[in-house]
Order: sequence, then C-alpha cells, then structure tokens
Amino acid sequence: MKIITKKPEVLAPAGTLEKLKVAIHYGADAVYIGGNAYGLRNRAGNFTYGEMYEGVEFANKHGAKVYVAANMVTHEGDTEGAGDFFRTLRDIGIHAVIVSDPALVEICAIDAPGLPIHLSTQASATNYETLNFWKEEGLERVVLAREVSMDEIKEMRMKTDIEIEAFIHGAMCISYSGRCVLSNHMSNRDANRGGCSQSCRWKYGIFDMEGPEERNSLLGGNPEEAFSMSAVDMSMIHHIPELVENGIDSLKIEGRMKSIHYVSTVSSVYRQAIDTYCADPENYEFKQEWEDELWKVAQRELASGFYYGMPTEKEQLFGPKRKIPAYTFIGQVLDYDEQTRIATVQQRNNFGVGDKIEFYGPDYTHVEQIIEELWDKDDNAIDRAPHAMMIVKIKVDYPVKAMDMMRKLK
Repeated sequence: MKIITKKPEVLAPAGTLEKLKVAIHYGADAVYIGGNAYGLRNRAGNFTYGEMYEGVEFANKHGAKVYVAANMVTHEGDTEGAGDFFRTLRDIGIHAVIVSDPALVEICAIDAPGLPIHLSTQASATNYETLNFWKEEGLERVVLAREVSMDEIKEMRMKTDIEIEAFIHGAMCISYSGRCVLSNHMSNRDANRGGCSQSCRWKYGIFDMEGPEERNSLLGGNPEEAFSMSAVDMSMIHHIPELVENGIDSLKIEGRMKSIHYVSTVSSVYRQAIDTYCADPENYEFKQEWEDELWKVAQRELASGFYYGMPTEKEQLFGPKRKIPAYTFIGQVLDYDEQTRIATVQQRNNFGVGDKIEFYGPDYTHVEQIIEELWDKDDNAIDRAPHAMMIVKIKVDYPVKAMDMMRKLK
C-alpha cells in the first residue's frame, strides 16, 4: 500500500499582485515574484516593497508563501545595495529568496540572516553532490536544472535531504538552464541580467553568403515553416505519481509574464491532480479533462522535457504544428446576485450577445452557456462589451462567485 508522507507544494508564477492573489485563490501553495532589482524578468510587472507587503499579508492569510526571485548573474557594481534589498525582504516577511550568483548568496546570508535562500535553476544543479554542497552553505532548497532526468532526481532524493524543487509546466529555454547570451548579441539585451528578448523564438531562414550582396537559400525555395531554435513547452500532468513518489518537495510552474487566465487554469489543474493522487494513490486514475484544460491556455506544443530522455526534433518548434484550441480570456466575475442570477463582470476581451462562453472557478467548476442578455454598469441593454476593463452584467443560471473567470473559444 502506497502511503504519501508529504504532499508537494504547488508553486505558481506571479508577475503582478493580481496574479499573486489569483494563483493562491486557484490552489497554489506558494508563488514566486520579482522585486525591483536582481531578477531576470525586467518586463514582468515586478513588485514594489508595498506590493510585496500586501502580497505576503494575503498569502499568510491563506496559508501560502511568497518567494522573490533574485537570480541575475552579477557583474561588477551589480551587487551594490543588495544587502539592504535582502534585509527589506526579510523584514517584509518574504518566505525565501531564489538566488543563483554566489555573491548574492553570501550577501544575503551575511546581511539578512534568517531569510531562507533557494538556489535558482540558473545555477544548473544536476547532481546530488552539488545539492549537498549548497546544503552545507546553508541553503534550504535547490531548484533543479530543467535538464535533469527523473532517474537522476530519484538518486538525488536518496542521497540528500535538502528540499528539491523542479519545474513541471511552462516554457523551456533552448540553452542550458537559461544561461544564454543570444539575446545579448541579437538585441543588445543581457538575458542573464533580466533583458532576454527570446531571440531563439524568432523565425530564421538559412542562407549561403556567397558575397557581400548575394544570399541564396540553402533550403531550396521558401519553406512552409521557418526555422527556430525554440523548444516546445513542458507539461508533466501525466506524471504526477512519479513526481510525488520521488520526493520532490515543490512542483514549479513557469510563467511570471503569463496572464491570470494561464495562472488560474494551470494552478487549478495541478492542484486537482496532486490532491487526487495524494488522497488515494492506490486507486488514482488520470483524468483526460486535466490535459484538455491545460490545452485551453497552451501557446505551444506540450512535452515532458528532459525527464524521460533527450528531447528530439519533435520537441522543437519547427515543422507542422499540432492544432492548438485557442481560447480567449474575456472576463472576471466581480459579484453574483443569487436572487436575480445576475453576474457583475469586468471585461478583459471583446464578447457579446450570442457568444458561447465558459465560466470556471477554483473548485474546478465549469459551466457553459450562451449570452442571451447583456447590460452595462448602469443597467442599459447592450449587444457587446468592446471596451477593456468595462463593467458589465450577465444573467448566469449557474451560481458563479467573485474571482471566477470567463473565456470563449476563438
């Protein structure tokens, strides 16, 4: 009989305070955010100290945690002010920082004692000796490189007791653990100091440069699909039992720059799958609806990354694409009146009378209906809700709740 002694943490991305609250509301045990310095997502809506304080207060109220990514590679001068930064995070109540550069690790340990440190995936931890080294340095957790296999994780777990965090869903970097300088050369933006322009995801042709002016394609004409160096996204929803049984402490979802549609959907799906398995591992059965739900927010093909062997050309973004059902996030429920059955909704994308929509909520509830009537905030009948963030009212037969989401098939 299988006995689960520890349920792994569901760790979700939160690029903004709104996303933080949505992720926790939809089942995340913890979120990771960026501050105003030392991170790798300059465009991710990073948090002010005031927003961090509010986020920590919200997380504590719901029994969740907040981690701050400070995982940049520091050059001379980049560490200036880091001690004050880490002390402020500690005093705000941040539950841990995620760091890759040994200089920042040392500064945090010395200047902000008591603030737990997690090793970032950027540090490329791929063996148990490395994990034990960082444990001796006082770190609480190691985020594994995304190039690690399931067999390697199993061995690590047997030979170290430091906490292990592993990515289970989201974008994969074509370079080793994200340590790439392609963006530096293509767009003069330093990927390892927060400026990655994702040059690998651009479309490329291949040419033979016979002279300064001539360029002859080596592909023989115009290919139907331009070449990219980019990988498909990761999804481990089919492998929850093995992730749990191998003792991974935290299951991490990528995507601090993704929408609340993505954050809510993916957090909810993995919450359901993990809870279902841990409640009764002997009788666990995979539900196809979980994968179907993930496809509603998928932007690329999905695969299992390096967990079960070296990815092939099938896990890269060139050649014929699988048709991905594209759903549009169209609104968020603000309120619902059970007597009138009217939902007040904040619009996020254009929708109107006659559209078939779907509501979904954190308890994995789903309901579909056709919009038959629509009103603006002043109760005037309208046909469409075309303006971003406008407040509208819809008659909904099913009792929805505040923070439930709305989407429709494109």
